[in-house]
Amino acid sequence: MRILIVNGPNLNLLGKREPSIYGSEGFEGFLKELKESISDIEIDYYQSNVEGELVNALQSAQVDGILLNAAGYTHTSVALR
Repeated sequence: MRILIVNGPNLNLLGKREPSIYGSEGFEGFLKELKESISDIEIDYYQSNVEGELVNALQSAQVDGILLNAAGYTHTSVALR
């Protein structure tokens, strides 16, 4: 099984932006732990601050499932909905 995790805008700043609120670990550290704990599932990852790039990533994905955290685009993007 192959899963794609897609994160939207500003999630590249996890671990850097307001660590007192969001923590000091970046997403890459979490992703490494996730891949190690679920080694029988292939996990791909994509992050972009650009709405069109997120749409392209979703449309071109050849995976069994997608986990999308569209961040700020969750409530503003008709294209991602």
